[in-house]
Amino acid sequence: MTELAPLGRRATVEFVGTGALVAVVVGSGIQATKLSPDVGVQLLANSLATVFGLGVLILLLGPVSGAHFNPVVTLAAWWTGRRGGEGPDLREVAAYVPAQIAGAIGGAALADAMFAEPLVRWSAHDRWAPHLWLGEVVATMGLVLLIFGLARSGRAHFAPVAVASFIGAAYWFTSSTSFANPAVTIGRAFTDTFAGIAPTSVLPFIAAQLVGLVAGVALVALLFGRPTPSAEDVVVPHGDHHPAPATR
Repeated sequence: MTELAPLGRRATVEFVGTGALVAVVVGSGIQATKLSPDVGVQLLANSLATVFGLGVLILLLGPVSGAHFNPVVTLAAWWTGRRGGEGPDLREVAAYVPAQIAGAIGGAALADAMFAEPLVRWSAHDRWAPHLWLGEVVATMGLVLLIFGLARSGRAHFAPVAVASFIGAAYWFTSSTSFANPAVTIGRAFTDTFAGIAPTSVLPFIAAQLVGLVAGVALVALLFGRPTPSAEDVVVPHGDHHPAPATR
């Protein structure tokens, strides 16, 4: 069993990691719009920067906090590990989730500052449509299935590459461009740039993400079954660094 870092340090890592992720998403979106008027090129640049940035952040910070950077994954880790004690407890959830949200808001402000944009300006990018909500359900469900499916099949060491690759692909195959993260969704409401989302669109996106969370956890149980007693120490990206069953 790997000894966990103090909760305060882990929450700080979640704050910094989520902030850095949002800074990558927002900053690359701003840069893309400055360099090309083509929306397809802009999305390509934005998605590639996110893939590389996310992979590096998971690899770097995963050993400390588990590199959740996402309340959906924190909640999924708590729910799937609550019986065996492998996942975070409610105290950890209560520390992680606010840190992720605060980090996301700070990351958006940092990206705006780097490009001389107003530090905080509500996004006017309306994303209010049922097909977009369905895209968020699919993206979040896929993310949860991937993370916990890898862990339960004993392949969590592939997570940095696999999770980053999935998010990059989901930029393109989902209608919503795969936010799949309530904290990131909130943070992106604070920037009126390429990656922004209007505040009025935030709650339906988060609701869709929570539906995706439930569906993803159900699929993990259906496809991979219950975890076995044999354990190995794994880092669940966007997941928790706890002693976890080999098939978790």
